[in-house]
Amino acid sequence: METLAVPMKKTPRIVQRIIEAINQADTICIAGHVRPDGDCIGAQLGLGLALRAEGKRVSVWNEDQTPEKLAFLDPEGLLERPRGNGDFDCVIAVDSASYERLGSVVEHIKNRRILINIDHHASNTRFGDINWVRTREPSTGELVFRLLKYARWPITPRIADCLFTAVSTDTGSFQYPSTRPATFVVAGELVKRGANLGTICREVYQSFPLSRVKLLRYLFSRFRLIHKNQIAYFWLRPADFARSGADPADAEGLIDHLRAIEPVIVACVFEQVEPELIRVSFRSKRPSVDVNLIASQFGGGGHAAAAGARIVGTPQVVQRKVLAAVRRALDTND
Repeated sequence: METLAVPMKKTPRIVQRIIEAINQADTICIAGHVRPDGDCIGAQLGLGLALRAEGKRVSVWNEDQTPEKLAFLDPEGLLERPRGNGDFDCVIAVDSASYERLGSVVEHIKNRRILINIDHHASNTRFGDINWVRTREPSTGELVFRLLKYARWPITPRIADCLFTAVSTDTGSFQYPSTRPATFVVAGELVKRGANLGTICREVYQSFPLSRVKLLRYLFSRFRLIHKNQIAYFWLRPADFARSGADPADAEGLIDHLRAIEPVIVACVFEQVEPELIRVSFRSKRPSVDVNLIASQFGGGGHAAAAGARIVGTPQVVQRKVLAAVRRALDTND
């Protein structure tokens, strides 16, 4: 029977440097971005478990807690909020487009010898001492998979669960245009190595808390369509979370329901984090409308089809500026 495997070319020099830096380190911190998603959590845990198996002393830190639907990946509680002033030989930032996106973690990783940046966002600022940024890759989980393969570190069933979750969630369960033929090969090899599809699908895609369903009901009753129904937008405020019993993690993925409306080209969700701090998420389903460029106008970034920004200003002013920018992008591409 033919063996399924990801073809591996000669190890790229940048990956060699990463492997050498990790091999020379004893204490390692793996840091993720604020409001971590499946790609961030899966890549952190997959890499963290592999390095622990190699005898490294590993800390895995996020500013925010793990979303409930991803908690099954971390039964031992490896993921923690940052604490103390860590003294690390090596810090590895995964899936973070900028140093600031690490949030409060940055205050705890200043005592380090080297910072490695592994990411796939087009807006990445190359903030590390070593930067492995592959914008054509649909997920950071796929990059971590390739790193483990190049380093010849074992990929256990538990690591396979983490990396399959990373790849699946950041490709929209292999539906986004960023998904490449090689992505399916990676997913197949992870299944071969023990990824439990039944558990992953049940926990990630079929186990929503009631609080999220209440937010979804609110979304469908309050969303707005403008610009010939090509723009859909929706607001989430602190009172909405309190009313539904939800937390911000429950809002992850709600925007995809707006994008799925047939006439909609760009979907936006405005989340009021503070009285004058708004988190805006963007999604586009037309390749010619790059929401990364829209988000970059407000200091944010991401990918052509999915991006975000945190914008200072009153809700009315932020909404007006953002929707005007989206209109311009659509009109330019008519």
